[in-house]
Amino acid sequence: MWILFAFGSAFFAGITAILAKIGIKNTDSNLATALRTVVILFFSWFMVWITGAQHTMNALSSKTILFLVLSGLATGMSWLCYFKALQLGNVNKVTPIDKSSTILTMILSMIFLSEAITGIKILCLFLIGAGTYLMIEKKEERKKAIDNRWLLYASGSAVFASLTSILGKIGIQDVNSNLGTAIRTVIVLIMAWILVFITKKQSEIKELDKKNWLFLFLSGLATGMSWLCYYKALQDGPASIVVPIDKLSILLTIGFSYFILKEELSRKSFAGLILIVIGTLLLLV
Repeated sequence: MWILFAFGSAFFAGITAILAKIGIKNTDSNLATALRTVVILFFSWFMVWITGAQHTMNALSSKTILFLVLSGLATGMSWLCYFKALQLGNVNKVTPIDKSSTILTMILSMIFLSEAITGIKILCLFLIGAGTYLMIEKKEERKKAIDNRWLLYASGSAVFASLTSILGKIGIQDVNSNLGTAIRTVIVLIMAWILVFITKKQSEIKELDKKNWLFLFLSGLATGMSWLCYYKALQDGPASIVVPIDKLSILLTIGFSYFILKEELSRKSFAGLILIVIGTLLLLV
């Protein structure tokens, strides 16, 4: 069953990237992240109350709370980096780098979660790494040095996403996954709004049009669904497999970016995408 939740997470994550890209087109990325998190907060706690998970809050250990908080902080940093990268660069360039967090997650899960390392996993790491490298179009970016900032933010997103998976895996071992997701969302929300007020972007809320609000709301819902599926899968399945399946969202994201956002995909990038998909699917063998 955890495999179905993992694929559900991938589906909603793929939709999220496109909806968010449209929603933050003319909006500060930090403000957009904070507003999306409000939607996710209501959605995640709604699921907690529906499932009755709120009654288990008193049973949470200090260790569980600590790792949920740390996971929330890592998620917040990953989101802030990711949506800033989306604002600066093309979806079909930012997403592959963000999804390369699979590599670091697999390595960390072997070290800290004692998940077995096998020949097939090593092969998959190589394929995913090679595919990610091919999808990064460096030649085009040399024309404008300022555009290279998306690469830095996308890399930061990948690193913090990996930490999120490992910390989240440890933190939700003894807690209902819906409740764990809701608690983490509170941390992300606080962190996002603190940054908004520090940068004094809160006044830009009144400048948002109906289209911005709509797509930010929809991306928040999609993210909420992705999170609920992801942490349920992570609770029941191995992180070294759940995470790569979740990263298959790249197929939807790249597809939508091509047909909806009209972002071109070169032969080199397409070859890289194929390697990433093959490497991910081999993990299911």
